[in-house]
Amino acid sequence: MVLGARSAFVRRRGLVAAAAGAWLSIVATAHASDEDDEGDAESVVVTATRSGQLVRDQPVRVEVVPDVEIEESLSVAPGNLTNLLNELAGARLQASAPGLGGTEIQLRGLPGRHAQVLSDGLPLAGGQTDAFGLLQTPPLDLERVELIKGVASALYGGSALAGVMNLVSHGPGNDSQLLFNQTSQGGTDAVGFLASEAGHPFGYTLTGGAHYQARRDPDHDGWAELPGYERATLRPRFYWSEGDDRSVFATLGVMREDRTGGTMDGSTLPDGREFPEALHTRRVDGGAVAHFNLSDSRVLNVRWSTSVTDHDRVFGNTRVNDTEANVFGEATLRGELGMHKWVAGAAFQYERLHTNDVRGVSYDYSVPAVFVQDEIATAKWLSLSGSARVDAHSDFGAFVSPRVSALLRQPMGRWSLRASVGTGFAAPTPLVEEVQARSLGVLNPLRGLRAERAASASLDGKWARKPWDVNLSVFGSQIRHPLAVREAAQPDRLDLVNGEGPFRARGAEMLIGFTEGPFHVLANSTLLDVTEVPPGEARRDADLVPRFSAELAIIVEDEGRGRIGMEIAYTGRQQLADDPFRSVSEPYVEVNVLGEVKVGHASIFVNALNLTSVRQRDYAPLLRPSPGPAGDPITDVWAPLTGRTLNIGVRVEL
Repeated sequence: MVLGARSAFVRRRGLVAAAAGAWLSIVATAHASDEDDEGDAESVVVTATRSGQLVRDQPVRVEVVPDVEIEESLSVAPGNLTNLLNELAGARLQASAPGLGGTEIQLRGLPGRHAQVLSDGLPLAGGQTDAFGLLQTPPLDLERVELIKGVASALYGGSALAGVMNLVSHGPGNDSQLLFNQTSQGGTDAVGFLASEAGHPFGYTLTGGAHYQARRDPDHDGWAELPGYERATLRPRFYWSEGDDRSVFATLGVMREDRTGGTMDGSTLPDGREFPEALHTRRVDGGAVAHFNLSDSRVLNVRWSTSVTDHDRVFGNTRVNDTEANVFGEATLRGELGMHKWVAGAAFQYERLHTNDVRGVSYDYSVPAVFVQDEIATAKWLSLSGSARVDAHSDFGAFVSPRVSALLRQPMGRWSLRASVGTGFAAPTPLVEEVQARSLGVLNPLRGLRAERAASASLDGKWARKPWDVNLSVFGSQIRHPLAVREAAQPDRLDLVNGEGPFRARGAEMLIGFTEGPFHVLANSTLLDVTEVPPGEARRDADLVPRFSAELAIIVEDEGRGRIGMEIAYTGRQQLADDPFRSVSEPYVEVNVLGEVKVGHASIFVNALNLTSVRQRDYAPLLRPSPGPAGDPITDVWAPLTGRTLNIGVRVEL
């Protein structure tokens, strides 16, 4: 949501508009497996699994959020992806660089750096999405979101231990739009999407945005709970297509953002020091996807992308400049042989982090890979999928990553059951959550690190009978040699090490939906048991992961007139390892309401967020009495930092 993106905390769930949208999308995903329920949802062909099959036929569970639900989320967070992604079942947005409002997406309790984010199948944000990538991507041009949970290295190599999320953009045949939004906390968004079919076989789209947030200190303690920023984005896309036989897509993106936080002008920390925080980001990326039908049963796909990101980071009296570069290329051949649908391919990934300001943290990784995949429908009620990938890492050797999935469904489509097991790896990177919160300048040189190795398993069940829909998932993951930080012998310094025991996450999700005419009701809950072994300590609950969370959303919608709705969200207790005031957070409840009215080609929306005015300062101060690890002046952020907030905006279809 707009508030969450501009504060140091991004809460777990968004407004009811997006919540209802999430329910509709999950219902769509569930109903997409119904043989007797023909509709738009089951005609969605997902690309994240490479096989290009309908959602209903995928042995791998793929959750799809289509454009109708994305439009609803636009009224809550038009400038970034935080609210939309927060609505995915089992996903939670958590502050990972709270001094500057950064956030990461946790999938089923796993660290955010392990969620691979793709744009149209390309890693345009780099091999690992940082704490600000989701905040710097406006959703106005999105057609749908595809999500695969669990270890996905068999499909996409390293950096996909928690799952893969593919953001699919609108094509040139869609309506052009303009959107303006203003919040009571000093935030402004202006976003535009232009689309044109320039003439067969060419087309193009253009997305651009300007975003501003005033730096604010709502509790008057001298610290900016809402960091300020100015951001501009521009992304043209070009299309060439000759039907289903041949097509080429190309994109270029530029982004510039200046973000400031820390102590307010003229204010100091409790120890009398000023503490500035700032991040200046410049990103340029480009990529292309080509599709060629070689015969009735053979399809060649080629993907390429490159991105370069420059950071200028200020953390107190430390200033670090670094550059990240990512080059990606892949070619796949897809075909059919009897009941088998197979894919074979080769890929190459190059990742580079370079800085002259910090010794021993730069790296250059080159990773060629080959992979195969086979899907077979042995009967109408049973489909199987198997994938395997071999990555030859330049620094850490070869890794074999298999994944096996199965789909069991009732022929009449009332229920289905999916099971999946997979393994994977991730090469060490200094950009872990604790370092992103403070900058590379706090790290000692990297020595003796090992690659993280992971395994996951899940069982997902669905039962649907209109107007009801029930989804239940149980899952578990384990990461061996997890990266962790410990305080170094030198003051205000950190060492990056491999943990002494595996990181473990297991849990269950339940979602119950009801729809009847204009009424939509969603009730969901997530139970997590996530533990870790910090250096030199015994196994304990992982930081900042609620053991239990739940929400209830109700919306009344008239497609031609608008919608009204309400959401009640509960967030349970979280472990707080480095908080000087408490070791466990307090549970809290948030209430949000939404109203939207359609007038001709315009939609006017008003949101009231956090009506219960939950604020972390009501339970404990944000500022530490003395600096914490690596000189950090604030505690972890586990609850909203600002109270009630309103936002009002208008979206116009051209």
